[in-house]
Amino acid sequence: MMLLCYNEYMLNNDDTICAIATSLTPSGIGIIRVSGNEAIDIVSNIFVNSKKEKINLNESHKVKYGYIYNKANDNFIDEVLVIPFFTPHSYTAENVVEIQSHGNAVVLKNILNLLNDNGARLAEPGEFTKRAFLNGRLDLSKAESVADIISSKNEYALKASFNQLKGNLTDKINGFRNNILESTAYIEACLDDPEHMSLIGYKEKLENNISNIISELTTIIKNYDNGKIIKEGINTVILGKPNVGKSSLLNTLLNEERAIVTDIAGTTRDTIKESINLNGITLNIIDTAGIREEKDIDSVEKIGIERAKKEAELADLIILILDATKQLDEDDLTLISFCKALNKKTITLLNKIDLVKEELYPQKIELQKPVINFSTKTKFGLSTLISSIEQMFVNKELDFNSEIFISNERQLALIKKAKGSLTNVISSIKNNMPEDLLTIDLTDAYNYLSQVLGIEINDDLVDEIFSKFCIGK
Repeated sequence: MMLLCYNEYMLNNDDTICAIATSLTPSGIGIIRVSGNEAIDIVSNIFVNSKKEKINLNESHKVKYGYIYNKANDNFIDEVLVIPFFTPHSYTAENVVEIQSHGNAVVLKNILNLLNDNGARLAEPGEFTKRAFLNGRLDLSKAESVADIISSKNEYALKASFNQLKGNLTDKINGFRNNILESTAYIEACLDDPEHMSLIGYKEKLENNISNIISELTTIIKNYDNGKIIKEGINTVILGKPNVGKSSLLNTLLNEERAIVTDIAGTTRDTIKESINLNGITLNIIDTAGIREEKDIDSVEKIGIERAKKEAELADLIILILDATKQLDEDDLTLISFCKALNKKTITLLNKIDLVKEELYPQKIELQKPVINFSTKTKFGLSTLISSIEQMFVNKELDFNSEIFISNERQLALIKKAKGSLTNVISSIKNNMPEDLLTIDLTDAYNYLSQVLGIEINDDLVDEIFSKFCIGK
């Protein structure tokens, strides 16, 4: 299988590609992107002034005004702005042209068809960013951050993805690689020329050096959970008996009547999933069927209860709702025990607190903390609920400038492998193994870190990664 080195590999085909880079929903502006050796010539063939004279695109990064014109039917398609970007100073490091038209789907498709007729083919998903990677414009970690920026659900995710695009992870990984490379080169030089270079005392220096790298890799790995939550959101399951206010809580958080609320037990039969943004944190909320053990419940409700339990087992956060107006019964106690056994982060809401005049629950009943007095009717306790979630999952001010937050499983796996190889180096030093054996694990760690940046990666994996991008990016 061929290996690609991003800073050496150049695209081996001369295709010029094009795609609509903006949404096809009605908007003020729509953008079409063209990239390839023939991008300037192809767009020049269809870009004219009001007299149908060609407009020269002979200056990079200069905006030109004119019309897209179809010679075949003598028809002006739209009034546009055109911006050429000459190689290598473009997103893909090729010649790129961006056409800004009105954001009408018919207009955009007509321009795209005209580009096809003039020699540009439709781009594959992610092909623009793939070309940027293959042409050395972006390393793979930066390319992956582009997709993350596009799919960011909240402010935290956007900051983390943007900082990775700026090169936070790249700079850190390159620092590790250079450090390891220097160590490996020194050992090999000493082994090749023992008369002039000595390894006496070097193992202690190497151990300290590698231990520092392991410590930093460990921090990156630990931050993965934060990174994943930042990117994907907190999977939050609402549990409780029927009619305690689970669906009302969902509606309160969404600020809309998403779930049906009635006095009839068992109204919610299946899981209802919605995503909301609370103070920069995304909650993927799952409202579940009320959990009860009555014998007369029908088969459909039983299925809903089983699904609720399964969702709870997969959740990052459980919000357990109890009815503050009633004494705890066997179903409540079973639910409390169920949540404790899951050992998940849990918030207990005592709902309908607006109807309570005195404390109902005896002190001997230990509820999972935090315990929040709450009212879905008056929204009492809502701010406390939100701050409690923040404290649980973002328990400090996130420093996006100095900390690395990866959320990519491919990157995580490679960083773990690099850490494992470096841990082997430390073990070998402690066991007084020969220096030439140390270079084997050092080289493995170097290669794993190189793969994080895509410096050595197989072509099938490249295709798989960029196939998940949207067309036009």
